[in-house]
Amino acid sequence: MENKKTGISKWLYWFLLGVAIIAVYKLLDNVGPIADWIKGLFSILMPFIVGLLIAYLFYIPCRKVENIYKKVKKSKWVVKKARLLSVITVYMIAILIIILALNFVIPSISKSITDFVNNFGNYYNDTMEHIETLPEDSVLKNDMIMQFAKNISEIDLKQYLNIEKLAQYAKGAIDVVSSVFNIFVAFIVSVYLLLERKQILEFFKKLASAIFAKESYIMISRYFNKSNEVFFRFIASQVLDAIIVGILTSVAMSILGVKYAILLGFMIGLFNLIPYLGAIIAVTVAIIITLFTGGIAQAVLMGVVVIILQQIDANIINPKIIGNSLSISPLLVIFAVTVGGAYFGVLGMFLAVPICTVIKLLIEEYIAYKQHLEKVEHTELY
Repeated sequence: MENKKTGISKWLYWFLLGVAIIAVYKLLDNVGPIADWIKGLFSILMPFIVGLLIAYLFYIPCRKVENIYKKVKKSKWVVKKARLLSVITVYMIAILIIILALNFVIPSISKSITDFVNNFGNYYNDTMEHIETLPEDSVLKNDMIMQFAKNISEIDLKQYLNIEKLAQYAKGAIDVVSSVFNIFVAFIVSVYLLLERKQILEFFKKLASAIFAKESYIMISRYFNKSNEVFFRFIASQVLDAIIVGILTSVAMSILGVKYAILLGFMIGLFNLIPYLGAIIAVTVAIIITLFTGGIAQAVLMGVVVIILQQIDANIINPKIIGNSLSISPLLVIFAVTVGGAYFGVLGMFLAVPICTVIKLLIEEYIAYKQHLEKVEHTELY
């Protein structure tokens, strides 16, 4: 009887294994339609995803403003409506910033880009003529730099400002993220998430406690809170830091008389969102552009000033904004940014560091847990 049960168990095992292999084969065989279905689902959910991201970014400002309103003890109505007033205030500030950017910053940047592209040939010729007047043993006349200059001369920047291509880019952007309906839905979703965040979190806490055992629930809750703290701290601090760096570098370049100061400052601030590598790339490009538009002396002076500002940011401004360090090695940051950029582009480069930090946190917690178990077992033996 026992042998018969064992035989049935073996047959059942092999049958289930065969079913699993067939299921995996069919899944891989139909990966195209499945990928299309997932892509379509993401397209439908995009307004909700965008709304969630907006609410996530605005959570800290809303919370701080809400605490300010709650301190107004003289008005019970203000205290009672503190959350609603905080959401309205933060959104009004965000809309005001967008309007100012559209009216002042964006037109200036657009004009600078167009002017630079149209005059690139003249800048290049003037720079090469200046290099030709230098002594033969000058560092700027070595083969590598001359080949690099030749490669730059072959770049047709005007193709990127082609009207037809710009129209195609605009149409693509409108189709993907800028439809009026999607923007409206994303806005409404973000507002409701911010207003009802307490109820939403309470619901998920109750759901998690109902599904998982008590120990698992406590562990999941702890990991979620730590991961959330890492993402909040990183994203909020990086965005704020990028704005500060962009403004400081734009002002410094304007004082030095650097052409396209706002464009270059905006570029450095934007690239500053990518840890380590972003700043290096942006400063290098800014120096090259200044070399063409203002000469060697101005490029060197601008490079020195921007590098000093970057050091001030890295050692004073950024740590003040970020609070406690993310406690991650620079080597690990560079590795994470490289891998994230290779597989997921610019977004991957930006999110690679907090994701890597969370993974590192989980591994450290796991190691600490295993070491604790080993200590307990060792104590029991004695």
